[in-house]
Amino acid sequence: MKTIFKYLVKFYQRYLSVISYGSCRYYPTCSQYALWQLDNNTFFKAIYFTISRVLKCNQLFAGGIDYPVIKLKKLQNINFEKIKIKYWYIPVENGKYFVVKNREWKQEKE
Repeated sequence: MKTIFKYLVKFYQRYLSVISYGSCRYYPTCSQYALWQLDNNTFFKAIYFTISRVLKCNQLFAGGIDYPVIKLKKLQNINFEKIKIKYWYIPVENGKYFVVKNREWKQEKE
């Protein structure tokens, strides 16, 4: 289910958002927010938070920076191999974290 939804969001980003007037009130955009939620939450939580974010994307809300907030289980991301960091988890309050995507640098041939 997650992969199908990810493909739908990527299809929207590539083909449909180019046609429509791109004026998202938030950073990251709602479609990027949906992808981040799908990477870091269960499917139903991600859908719930994505729908609530899309409903907030109107003139009644100020907009601005709105990173996904997730609950992170202890020892969830321990891997003793060399890793490539995809997301940074910034602690907010008791057991909740902001999700910030790592910048991807262009690398020359290694």
